[in-house]
Amino acid sequence: MPEPSDAAADAAEPSLEEQIAAYQREFQDLDPQVEQVVSALQRLNRRMNVAYGRQTATLGMSNAEWEVLKALVVSGAPYRMGPGELAKHLGLTPAAMTHRIDRMANEGLVTRERDENNRVRVIVELTHEGREKWLAAMRLATVFEEDLLQDLSGEERQLLGQVLTRLLRRVEEAQPDAGGRLTDLD
Repeated sequence: MPEPSDAAADAAEPSLEEQIAAYQREFQDLDPQVEQVVSALQRLNRRMNVAYGRQTATLGMSNAEWEVLKALVVSGAPYRMGPGELAKHLGLTPAAMTHRIDRMANEGLVTRERDENNRVRVIVELTHEGREKWLAAMRLATVFEEDLLQDLSGEERQLLGQVLTRLLRRVEEAQPDAGGRLTDLD
């Protein structure tokens, strides 16, 4: 039996309107405007993650590896962090971070060496190849993101960015420990 295509899988998901109507049928206290915003954000996030995953796959890396490269780049030159810092930043267990670093070191995206000042401490550093992969992923992401927002004017983009940032701050204030994966949700 053939596997369903992505289009068939997408068709199985109800439209936002159908989902909201079903929720209202089962939970009359639902505010349909709130549900539309939240559901649209969730679906957009899920679909964007799939799109980014497809892009990173064309570069021979995973979204998980992209996240490590991004964290190292954001840390600034010389693009170095300890594995514990990376794990905390990405919401991973130390063991999961070790496995990720192992793969990435084998692929030449990062190096892992002992800190000369503290032989117990390990330093993960972005390699030239890792930085080139990051740049290639950024180029692909930029094209995707520009296409995504093409129908919005500069003013609409600015307003959307401000509104989403306000929502993000509210969640961050209410859930300060929710930056990564929570152990109680794994």
